[in-house]
Amino acid sequence: MKSFYAWCRRYLSLTLLASVVVGALVLFFNENSLLRSMEQERQIEDLEARIKDATDTLVYYRDLNRSLNTDRETLEKIVREQHHMQHPDEDVYIFE
Repeated sequence: MKSFYAWCRRYLSLTLLASVVVGALVLFFNENSLLRSMEQERQIEDLEARIKDATDTLVYYRDLNRSLNTDRETLEKIVREQHHMQHPDEDVYIFE
């Protein structure tokens, strides 16, 4: 035990211990800690992926809306498929 105490006195100083404690507090227990920063980076990546998906969906529906305004065949296809509408002389069978 005496040799351990002598080693500590020789190689460890109060400033070194204080700097290690402050470094640990800043890295792990601070409001802006390393762990919290990593978690926030993961959240940012997740939100960016969700934004990309939403943008792709928006582009799809914007193109569909534009084609519904200009193309009569697309309009008829959507009405028949989604709203189950038919011509008066037709029979429609729905398979699910």
